[in-house]
Amino acid sequence: MQWVWCGGTHGLRDTRGAPPLIGFFLSGSGRRVVFMGDDTWEGLFPKKFFRSYFFPSFNVKDLHTVDDGILQHLYPTVDSGEWDVLIAHFLGVDHCGHKHGPDHPEMAKKLTQMNEMLRSLVDHLGNDTLLLVAGDHGMTETGDHGGDSEKEVNAALFVYSRTPLFGSGPPEEPETIPQVNLVPTVALLLGVPIPYSNIGEVMADMFAGDGDTVSAALQQLSVYHINAKQVDRFLQSYSLVAQDLPAEQLQHLQELFSSAVEEHTQLLTQVQGTMVPPELEPRLGSLISRFQHYLREARAVCTQSWARFHPPRMVGGCILIASSCLLCYMASELAMSSQSFCHSCLLYPLFWGPVGAAVLWLVHVFTQEGLDLLLVSSWAAAVSQLGFFWHWWGQHFKRRLRAWLGLAFPMGILFFRCGAMFSDSFVVAEARVTPFLLASLVMLLVGKLHWDGRLTVPEGPKQQLLGFSSYRREIWYLLCLVAMLLVCVRLSSFFHQCREEIPQCRPSVFLSPLASLRNTRAKNLFYLLCVALLAGLVYAVQSWLRHYGNLNSSGPLVLFVRWGFPLVVLCIACYWAVASSADDSLGKLQELVQVAVVVFPRAVYGLASVGLLLLLCNPMTVFAKDTRESAGSIVTPYLGVPGSEVDFLHVIPQIYKRMQESQKSWLERGSCRATIAAYGLGSVYSAALVIALTLLGFLLMLLHSERLSFAFLLLFVEAFVLLHIHTLTLIALIPVGEPFSVPWYAVISWLLAASQFFYSTGHQPIFPAIHWNAAFVGFHLDHNTNLLPAVLVGANTFASHILFAVGCPLLLLWPFVCEMSNSQRKKLKKESREELQEVEEHMMEMRLRESPEEFSTALLRLGLKYLFVLGAQLLACVCAAMILRRHLMVWKVFAPKFLFESLGFVVSSICLLLGISLVMRVDCAVSSWFSQLQLR
Repeated sequence: MQWVWCGGTHGLRDTRGAPPLIGFFLSGSGRRVVFMGDDTWEGLFPKKFFRSYFFPSFNVKDLHTVDDGILQHLYPTVDSGEWDVLIAHFLGVDHCGHKHGPDHPEMAKKLTQMNEMLRSLVDHLGNDTLLLVAGDHGMTETGDHGGDSEKEVNAALFVYSRTPLFGSGPPEEPETIPQVNLVPTVALLLGVPIPYSNIGEVMADMFAGDGDTVSAALQQLSVYHINAKQVDRFLQSYSLVAQDLPAEQLQHLQELFSSAVEEHTQLLTQVQGTMVPPELEPRLGSLISRFQHYLREARAVCTQSWARFHPPRMVGGCILIASSCLLCYMASELAMSSQSFCHSCLLYPLFWGPVGAAVLWLVHVFTQEGLDLLLVSSWAAAVSQLGFFWHWWGQHFKRRLRAWLGLAFPMGILFFRCGAMFSDSFVVAEARVTPFLLASLVMLLVGKLHWDGRLTVPEGPKQQLLGFSSYRREIWYLLCLVAMLLVCVRLSSFFHQCREEIPQCRPSVFLSPLASLRNTRAKNLFYLLCVALLAGLVYAVQSWLRHYGNLNSSGPLVLFVRWGFPLVVLCIACYWAVASSADDSLGKLQELVQVAVVVFPRAVYGLASVGLLLLLCNPMTVFAKDTRESAGSIVTPYLGVPGSEVDFLHVIPQIYKRMQESQKSWLERGSCRATIAAYGLGSVYSAALVIALTLLGFLLMLLHSERLSFAFLLLFVEAFVLLHIHTLTLIALIPVGEPFSVPWYAVISWLLAASQFFYSTGHQPIFPAIHWNAAFVGFHLDHNTNLLPAVLVGANTFASHILFAVGCPLLLLWPFVCEMSNSQRKKLKKESREELQEVEEHMMEMRLRESPEEFSTALLRLGLKYLFVLGAQLLACVCAAMILRRHLMVWKVFAPKFLFESLGFVVSSICLLLGISLVMRVDCAVSSWFSQLQLR
């Protein structure tokens, strides 16, 4: 019998790739296997096929290349007869689902094409040919897959043969079968041995034939006997090698198999040919049921055993993460301590760490168990950190206890979020819970300030008569900022992606590209709004830089900000215009459009790379103006006709005017020394970060669909509002606070905003929600390596993590940038001009230059606090996945959340390091600038 497998249109239950039987056919069965379709098979089975026709499959926007290639070779190959197994892996329906969704007219066209293909293929089949139509997965309502929802793992299996296979008509309710059941079924139908590692159950209905009921039962009993012997042989040999199957369950399975085989032998001795005595007919059905019971029990035992976990290593991993978080917290506190205390504390981990490792090693020696390096290292780290923590706690018990009580509400929000990671309902609804926690944290902050009396001025007789007048004027500005934050949080919920656990949810329309819109007027309107948003972002950034004097110089970076930013916007706008055009309306311009779709994104990549390179090479955006008098000539030469009277009339007025200006200048300045005016020096650190964030924002918006640029606008506005709330709270309302310290509530709110916009940019911690289209922005053909598409998809997925981690140093810098608008303006009424000049010499971010050690320490503390919050969230996800590893939703909810949180932790840590490194690079450039200034 020959076998034709047509895949790519639907799926089976619990589908996980190609059928395991394929590997058996290719490994040495002697069968001629012909393949055509998805070139992924070439990597799975290189040079294994008798004949193959591979076509590029990675571009999900390509609906026709693979299918058309298969149809070109399918019918000639079937008619030739030079094959035993023919596999045709179609991809058009799969790609159409990713690109358009299951309800698009293009999907109807592809399904019609597949229907016509099957209709024609049936006419070419011989009497000894078996046709199977199935696939490797299903499809959600959005056309995605990769999860374990019913629509993703369940679909139809179509089996056809000209020779009758079934003894009766199809059942009213189709039976649901695991995919592994295909392995023994197809093997026996083709007359080859069942593969050694099979644990599937044969589909007995396909062996009934067209005979009577007794003959069908005898045939089914025979195939069940063969199937059971194969599974028993596998379990016996596997248990001798792996020894991970429970002994009592193996014994129970062996008893089931022995009793069924013994009864089968007795039954065959009483059967003569196909003649079965009437009294033995009920025993046939009973024996078939016993074989079925054994096979299903065996599969259940293997499935349960192969989902193996290593609890000691899991605990060791959790201990490593917990000790790292504890180290980050203690180091952030010890950074302000004396060096002698730090040195004494460092002796404890150096002593207790090896002691803990030695004790654990002795335990392993006496228990005669193998030494696990991971367990030794984790316990050593835990013991060393406990000694470190104990000494630190004993030295600062009372002060630390008061400080921890003051951190109750921000840490309470953080620990509530971490504790809720153990609830699958919270993880499913986290897109709505995280914005609520962020808004709650800010509202609690305002309430705490009011409770502590920070929002009111000391009461006098007049203030007691007017209750509302006793509040500070800054409270109204703070309330406006809080209202803006709540509006941003509310608007961000319009850009959500849905999980299949919430059936009433509908994905945001902003997630789909403009090309999916059929209304031309709406498409043009959205396009103009998106381009206007980009132009507005450039205008806002340039206005901010111009306001603080960072656009006055003529350096390469400033010139790039002036002219390069609009050019980047132009390239993005052109790409959006070309990508949103209909494919069938371009006609002869189709080839030009295909080139433009690649050229414009690469132009954006190149311009952004140039901008980032200029930022690293020379991040200074300062314009220096020398106000000292020049030593040039007092009199300009006369260029007219020479003559004594003319020369005299020309020189005398210039001499008089010069003397008048010099005397006036001397009277105004007195003995004040000459100075150099530096424009933009007070915001030089923040300017570099703002430029870097703008460039990264352009790149990340390019990787998303056009209308998600509105979500990025909300991201930047909300970050701006959070910075001003933090600044107003730290400077205006809490003047006694440490200027070089970032409070915990600011760090936690910053990270909550990063998590909020992970969901508000159309993502979810599930694999079907990954935007795979980002891998092809700027690349029309397949990639030569997997690294570049992985970077593009990762940048798309963790866009909010990247932006907030790089911008984290702004939490330290922003209060200094906004310093002049608060405290310095109040001094204008009380101080003279000379005193104000002395104050302005150390204004804004240049205050950081007065204490370089405190500046570096503050950056270190901020980074450690950020890592602590990230680590706490990761620790919660790890513990949830470990404790709930037997939970029904572990692979659907907790494990994907753990994977996404781990990748987000890595991305955030790297980007945080890059952001702090950029600030240190600017600091080095400022030092060099001052050194050159002193040499003048």
